Amino acid sequence: MKIAFIINDHTTEKPNYTTPALGYAAYNRGHDVYFIGVGELAYASDGHLSARCKTIAEKKFNSQETFFKAVQEEPFTRITSKSLDVLFLRNDPSDEIGEREWAQNAAFIFGEIATRDNVLVLNHPRTLAGAVNKMYFQHFPEVLRPKTIITRDHEEIREFFAQQKQKMILKPLQGSGGKNVFMMDKKNEHNLTQTIDAITRDGYVIAQEYLPEAKNGDTRLMLLNGEPLQVDGKYAMMQRVNASGDIRSNVKAGGVPTKVKMTDQIMELAEIVRPKIVQDGMFLVGIDIVGNKLMEINVFSPGGLNVMGQMYEVDFATEVVKSIERKVHYNNTYEDYLFNSRLATL
Repeated sequence: MKIAFIINDHTTEKPNYTTPALGYAAYNRGHDVYFIGVGELAYASDGHLSARCKTIAEKKFNSQETFFKAVQEEPFTRITSKSLDVLFLRNDPSDEIGEREWAQNAAFIFGEIATRDNVLVLNHPRTLAGAVNKMYFQHFPEVLRPKTIITRDHEEIREFFAQQKQKMILKPLQGSGGKNVFMMDKKNEHNLTQTIDAITRDGYVIAQEYLPEAKNGDTRLMLLNGEPLQVDGKYAMMQRVNASGDIRSNVKAGGVPTKVKMTDQIMELAEIVRPKIVQDGMFLVGIDIVGNKLMEINVFSPGGLNVMGQMYEVDFATEVVKSIERKVHYNNTYEDYLFNSRLATL
């Protein structure tokens, strides 16, 4: 198959990220693999998606790092949706905030164009358009979520702070990777106004109840087709422990990844998430768990798959590629009968 991965930019994508791991797994299975930066997407006069991309062929590599570095050294070539089987949207819109606002919506807009040529687009682009900020999380059952308000009103936030006995989390509606996440309590209450002002410069504020279990970090679990991803009985999950007392557990923010065991409680949370994930065509998703609550659902470019693979000495990336291969087979067999949203989690 011919599979293209959309990334934010070739200059910022690191060889040890999850997307190169997925590309390397597909390459090792004999597929044609392409990497496309958001700024390299285009709409051609004949009505098809067109893109400049980087690819490599007929060479052997010992690791995803050497593979991706070799890809990046290749000159640009061009591909269109007429010749693609799969377009995997792996860019993170939140990375574009304040720098390239035009790039935030580009991937799923162009992804919709690709579906016209019967290209399998993952995750489903129309749902991604509605999940560009953390409001998507609020559409999941209330039993999963910490108590939350989303507002720009200082008084509402102060009232919520009082209701939470002067301990809460503040973070922006848009963003990821632990950016601009603050824990407010009695000790720093004097900075509350300043903190709210800092977040509202970029939009809405999420005020969320503080979960005491957060001091132990959080658990990232990968879902594939709505189910916990596993290989040889080992689950794609990790505990991310807060670094130096920081409330943020994200690896990008300094969180340290460690092994963690699957529990009945985590399986129950995943099962509650599954129906909506499947309905929305969310093929590969990362859910972040603290205690018995979900903190976030990452649908754009959930990371850590390669780290998890190294921890448990299994190849999670290849399992993801095998699932995509089955979807391409279904898509070719049924031609135009299956909607992209359904095919994405089949």
